[in-house]
Amino acid sequence: MRICVILEGCYPYVTGGVSTWIHQYIKAMPEHEFVLLTIGASSEDRGKFKYELPGNIVEVKEIFLQDALKLTSDGKKYKFAGRELQALTDFVHCKSPDWEVLFEMYNDKKIPPMSFLTSEEFLNILIRICEKDYPYTAFSDMFHTLRSMFLPVLYTISQDIPKADLYHAIATGYSGLLARLGSYKYHAPFMLTEHGIYTREREEEIIRARWVPAAFKRFWVRFFYMLSDAIYSKASMITSLFDNARKTQIEIGCSPERCRVITNGIHYERFCNIPLKKADGWVDIGAIVRLAPIKDIKTLIYSFYELRFRMTNVRLHVIGPEDDEQYAKECYELAEQLGVQEIYFTGMVNVLEYMEKLDFTILTSISEGQPLSVLESFAAGRPCVTTDVGCCRELLNGMEGDELGCAGYCVPPMDREALCGAMERMCTHTEERYQMGRIGKKRVELYFRHNDMIRNYKNAYTEVMTNWLGSASH
Repeated sequence: MRICVILEGCYPYVTGGVSTWIHQYIKAMPEHEFVLLTIGASSEDRGKFKYELPGNIVEVKEIFLQDALKLTSDGKKYKFAGRELQALTDFVHCKSPDWEVLFEMYNDKKIPPMSFLTSEEFLNILIRICEKDYPYTAFSDMFHTLRSMFLPVLYTISQDIPKADLYHAIATGYSGLLARLGSYKYHAPFMLTEHGIYTREREEEIIRARWVPAAFKRFWVRFFYMLSDAIYSKASMITSLFDNARKTQIEIGCSPERCRVITNGIHYERFCNIPLKKADGWVDIGAIVRLAPIKDIKTLIYSFYELRFRMTNVRLHVIGPEDDEQYAKECYELAEQLGVQEIYFTGMVNVLEYMEKLDFTILTSISEGQPLSVLESFAAGRPCVTTDVGCCRELLNGMEGDELGCAGYCVPPMDREALCGAMERMCTHTEERYQMGRIGKKRVELYFRHNDMIRNYKNAYTEVMTNWLGSASH
């Protein structure tokens, strides 16, 4: 089978997290051919892959959203038919447009994306929106905001789509839209796997964002919900990593009968024989993480700074790549300003070897799905301190039917005092730490094996294809 996997802002340009997951996922299915359809920000990243691609990846199609900003109008005036204008009007209002009509316009007919956004029809729609909902907002601000919002979408759906038997998006947003486009073009099924709830993540990001004027935050949130609805409403199957995520998908609008939970899995045997660290008078804490704002390394640095006033025999190892160079620089400078000598930024290392130096691990993310770093730490017998995001609490305490016990401490995100207290307890309660490590190791052995995960996804592919072919035959 030829499967088109559609990715946004991750593999193969970024390491760790979803990128590691998809790399191992594709390698584990050599019987299938994979096409990568990747969505990035800047064309400067073209071809700059951080991974050696597996041999069963037979094609890579790269799309960069900033290229949309280079588009200009061809000067022609297009006469939009009634159903086309209705679809465009719904699109601008973020009200679940008829995507098949838009696909026909911008992909089949190849209407230039700028043609509508420089048209009288677009201006008239904007005027009505401003008069009704934004009477005190400068029209020029509204015009440029909405054009920058909609142009990348029209540009994206105008791209050539690789042919495949099945389209698999690893998020909603732009990638989900392309999965639906592929289904439209080649009469193939499409499915969605969410590691985090993309819509909710974008909503939280927009609420906090300084670059979005307050007047337009609500509009941006509606925009991302519209993109998510494009795949939620039509996908043959929608999977998530844990039950609360599934409930959120259903709350947003997914049909319960199309939703599945498929948990992550890791190569347990790679980690289970790593020996515990030999006692040397120090307690070593590891954060196996990309240096990026969503991982909130700054709160970790501040909390460790406070911990050093309570304990003198602790060291912090921040293990991972500079995903965001500017943010990484700010983290280095913060550690230096606080004068903390016992923080080590290691960059990329062999995690299997480095794990031998650690007593426990920590994850301070603002948002997560079902983090592989926590599962890997557990498999190595290292308990964790995590923020209460995504599936972290369930991983630490066990999901339904799991009565093994607690494998770490969970604290609210961005809470320095609670994080410092959890680290201190993990450092000082040695026997409890060892017991938590044993519980975490057993939890992964029983419930989070890579082979089980791959089998479940293979079954999902079989189910999607069987149902699709069955419905087509009728």
